[in-house]
Amino acid sequence: MSSPVAARFVGSAVHRKEDRRLLTGHGQYVADASAPRMVHAAFLRSEHAKARLNSVNIEAALSAPGVVAVYLWSDFHEKFGEAWHAMLGQELVVPPPLAIMDVRYVGDPIALVIAESRALAEDACGLIEVDYEAEQATVDYATAAADGNVVHAAWGLPSNVMVDMPFTPMSPDLDETFNSVQHVVETTIIQNRYLCVPMETRGVLASWVPGLEELDLIVSTQSVHETRNFFARYLGLDEGAVRVSARDVGGGFGQKMFVFREECAVVLATKLLGRPVKWIEDRLENLTSAGHSRNELGKVRMAISADGIIEAITVDHVADVGAYTPCPAVMDPTLLPGPYRIPRLGFSTQMVWTNTMGKAAYRGPWMFETTAREMAIDIAARQIGMDPAELRRRNLLSLAELPFTSPGGKVFQEITPLETLEQALGMLGYEEFRKEQAEAREQGRWLGVGICVYVEPTSMEQATLGTEGATIRIDSNGKVVAYLSTSSHGQSVETTMAQIIADDLGVAYDDVTVVQGDTQSTPYGPGTGGSRTAVIAGGAAHDAAVAVRDKVLAIAAHMMEAAPEDLQIAEGVIAVRGTPDRSLTMKEVATQAYTNAHTLPGDVGSGLEATIRFKPTRFPTWSNATHVCVVEIDPDTFIPRILRYIVSEDCGKMINPQVVEGQIFGGVVQGLGGVLYEDFRYDPDGNPQTTTFLDYLLPTTGETPLIEIGHIESVSTTNPGGFKGMGEGGAIGAHAAVANAVGDALAHLGVNVTSTPLGPEDIFQLVQASQKERA
Repeated sequence: MSSPVAARFVGSAVHRKEDRRLLTGHGQYVADASAPRMVHAAFLRSEHAKARLNSVNIEAALSAPGVVAVYLWSDFHEKFGEAWHAMLGQELVVPPPLAIMDVRYVGDPIALVIAESRALAEDACGLIEVDYEAEQATVDYATAAADGNVVHAAWGLPSNVMVDMPFTPMSPDLDETFNSVQHVVETTIIQNRYLCVPMETRGVLASWVPGLEELDLIVSTQSVHETRNFFARYLGLDEGAVRVSARDVGGGFGQKMFVFREECAVVLATKLLGRPVKWIEDRLENLTSAGHSRNELGKVRMAISADGIIEAITVDHVADVGAYTPCPAVMDPTLLPGPYRIPRLGFSTQMVWTNTMGKAAYRGPWMFETTAREMAIDIAARQIGMDPAELRRRNLLSLAELPFTSPGGKVFQEITPLETLEQALGMLGYEEFRKEQAEAREQGRWLGVGICVYVEPTSMEQATLGTEGATIRIDSNGKVVAYLSTSSHGQSVETTMAQIIADDLGVAYDDVTVVQGDTQSTPYGPGTGGSRTAVIAGGAAHDAAVAVRDKVLAIAAHMMEAAPEDLQIAEGVIAVRGTPDRSLTMKEVATQAYTNAHTLPGDVGSGLEATIRFKPTRFPTWSNATHVCVVEIDPDTFIPRILRYIVSEDCGKMINPQVVEGQIFGGVVQGLGGVLYEDFRYDPDGNPQTTTFLDYLLPTTGETPLIEIGHIESVSTTNPGGFKGMGEGGAIGAHAAVANAVGDALAHLGVNVTSTPLGPEDIFQLVQASQKERA
């Protein structure tokens, strides 16, 4: 039987519903929110990376103009309960809201000042006297495991090792392979520390209602329901007593997926005061105290046969998780082989504490396995005398070989690694570029090309991530309202979900309104992150829309004395197939469903509404892409400039090509920024060195290349729409592609690029070191 509706919007670049509101300055962020009797919060933060707090004198601050209260740890002690996130488990708890007896990184909150304005609160912070007893900090994560200065000695921990997974050979003949193979390539890949830097910093307006014993939060978050559940546990309340709403959220990138200790302090303050308390993080706080990312290394080994087949790969991995980690998102070593036909794997992983800001999730938090592998492949290609593109060709999986189980146990289906490589190289004109590069070198120009091929695990099953809810209702006017548990922060959810729903219901795209980011009106869900919205939220929206559509058809069939299977819906009109004059509008059916429901058969029921929870048929849903980057480095200034950037992306059936390309653009810019511009640095004593945008550099439109995008759509069978997630892919692929391009541009000088960042100073030092070695 043919479908009762025809797809019209999915696959089209329709106008974004969000644009009118956001582009005309009518977005509503936390900073725009207010409440009667509202007061403002500011934190006094540690100036030392590690120190004992001998005393904290708040007397002068308490008497300062406009100050309402000043809180220390002793004021909050025993005022809160469980502090953990369902997604991370009960073992990883959020630290106390304020420092207790010591501080463990620069920026550690010591006191919370509440005043009639933010300026007055900040002024009062300057009046607080702290007597520090400084101690030796542990800053270098590469040596932290053996450092006798234990970050959390007060917890009774014997060392700085948070997690230690000894080397695990996933293949029984791993050692034999390395001993017998033609080529063994060893290199250490180091990725620098860089940050999410959302346009909107963290913020919360917390309001405690004393008579009702309820908490109302307006917060910049990626997960309103998980935030609600967290604070219900934290304050010992029923979930229904906590309402969390996220209006417009100006970027999150993983940083806003979890609750931070500052938000805990603000919630405790509103409960103690009985007045609404607002905290908006400033940019200094965001750079130093809002969760850092990347900052890890991997010692990679590859066993390669004489004909260029990668027989085995191993990594010894070390990651910095800082002092208090909101989310220890680090490499998944079982993903190290990636989309390659590599039969053997071994790995170890160590996560270490340091006296720096804690590690948080950042777009593509499992991306280091891609960075380590792809940079190592380029190094290997040069060592064995093979072109990097050819080495990849000989080892990449193609769609025809699937399903394929990697040595890490990953089952790949419906991906196109070799196909995207060939498409991207064709878009560049790879062979012609190599000729151009050779000619350029004769002229003294340093041109290079870098490649990165990866798979992205989207829509994962862990903890709360595996399902999503959607409620869809047709109102009495025949318009559609969808309530989703997503918390959009730039993903165009209002647009893409409306496209799916409009197609499934047979209504106009403009007749669909998507409501999200409010725990009082939307079904439970873990929020937006992990490239899960298209697959899981899209699946829930589809199933709920189909359920409502079936009800529309049942009611219309009763009204027209026809069989439901003989009806079709188009542009909000339900008609008998082949007899268009026998029709009803969606409003007429809705009127029957709501106001004349007593006339309907008992098995139809009243109203036009359905709530559905969706779970994919398997986990994860894999997407993949190839990135190709061309750079030129000025031999005099060592400034790298990107000439071309190409992406061949396979994210399944595209809901909206314009949204897909926007996600790719944003991710690529973040990835290239982490290589060429962004680098958060500490000195050996743990003092931050890059605390403003004058020294923590971000790429602007002037540094951003025009990104050329090719698409391959291998349809996924994990969900009814055939969609795949792809929001994090741009950031995953760009880092290695850009680093490899710089390495290729410098290869003729004997430079091996094994670490980032790669700004002009870094490139100058690499060239100088190579010249000394060759002298």
